[in-house]
Amino acid sequence: MQREAIRSIAEASRPRGCFQYEVVRIELILSTLHKFVQPSQGTQVTGARFRNPVLVKCSATICWYSIVNISWPLRVTLRKDSPSADMAQKTHAHSPVAAYDQQDIQFADALEILNKGIATHAFPGASVAVTHHGKLIASKASGRFTYEPSSPDVTATTIFDVASVSKVVATTNMAMILYERGLLDLETPVVALAPEFSGNDRSQVDPRRKEVTLHMLLAHSSGLPAYEKLFERASNKEDLLSLAFVTDLTADPGSRAEYSDVGFIILGALLERIADESIDLFCQREIFGTLGMTHTTFNPPSAWRPAIPPTSLRDNSRDRIIQGEVQDENAYAMGGVAGHAGVFSSATDLAIFANAMLNEGCPLLRQETLKVFTRRESSPLGTSRTLGWDTPSSPSQSGKHLSMNSFGHLGYAGTSLWIDPERELAIVLLTNRTWPDCSSQAIKQVRPMFHDAIVESLAVEAKP
Repeated sequence: MQREAIRSIAEASRPRGCFQYEVVRIELILSTLHKFVQPSQGTQVTGARFRNPVLVKCSATICWYSIVNISWPLRVTLRKDSPSADMAQKTHAHSPVAAYDQQDIQFADALEILNKGIATHAFPGASVAVTHHGKLIASKASGRFTYEPSSPDVTATTIFDVASVSKVVATTNMAMILYERGLLDLETPVVALAPEFSGNDRSQVDPRRKEVTLHMLLAHSSGLPAYEKLFERASNKEDLLSLAFVTDLTADPGSRAEYSDVGFIILGALLERIADESIDLFCQREIFGTLGMTHTTFNPPSAWRPAIPPTSLRDNSRDRIIQGEVQDENAYAMGGVAGHAGVFSSATDLAIFANAMLNEGCPLLRQETLKVFTRRESSPLGTSRTLGWDTPSSPSQSGKHLSMNSFGHLGYAGTSLWIDPERELAIVLLTNRTWPDCSSQAIKQVRPMFHDAIVESLAVEAKP
């Protein structure tokens, strides 16, 4: 009970310093089975969800409260926010303001680059969103789901498998939230959370494994390999995680930066242990739901699937068109929910997310937390990584114009998100370049050209 109470208080204390409301006091009482809230005025509360904001149902009235102070034993000061409808409107206020009526003219060169990419089969279709100074200045789509003329058109709200962009939109943000709540210490050894990572049950134990920390997993400097076909030896999440935890190191921890799916598979499992909740449920509530990202989820419902572009004709484990289910085979073996892949989203939803990052993390995070996670690591030598994110290198898929303080991520399926705080600019590009057989690599030429064209168009616009 004590552990649950402490965890609940830590979760509830996440700051929401974006709004100011009337302060009221109530007393919070925890029991072993339920959590109830009793206002000091004596109004009986029939039920509550202990989180921040706290959803309180008093008779037929639903109100929101934000926690502003906590004292022991279990006394909490809350401020009354607003009815739930107003809270939804305020959350929506963090979305970029639509201002893309001139996009066809302003970004003609950038859109032509995408159209040429479609014509040369770099990808069948693309959806784009660009935010600048809090405005959504581009929301555009080109092409179709596949190269067939009868295939559906891609739209600005089409939902894509975002592949490894999941690492930042879901996993890294979950880590940031847990870090901010004091539940995650970056220097915690992996073996402290997962004793099985030590490999003590193996004939030859690698002592270096005890040196690997959560920090290293986030920074891709753990010494774990880039990729392993774990799905070939596992058919469910438990078995695949067991294999991931004993994957051999290929370098000394902290000595080399190597992008590692295996590391993020392990990281996702550790975050679930810290939060005592699965990644998909945590992110749906704390990130996607908070921002009003209604077209973002793990494991899209079956009704969505026909409206999601397919990523491949088949793969090693599924002899069918992969559509509306995660393409990554390790993530698929884990039930579609993993630390390295699994999120489906639209360009417009990711623009909302990016706008929150440009808004110094609000309403998800404190500015200080965002800075810790988006600052480029000083080691290993030559790394371009931050904690979870990537930064522009030379050459870079972000192009040649984004500032060195930019951060972003790519996805194997042909997706990307880049955020430049100095320019107050975010660029989302979603494609299904892996259709039909993952062979095309042409997006590597198209993507930086597209980013450059966007920035150059803005530079022209800014000239007097």
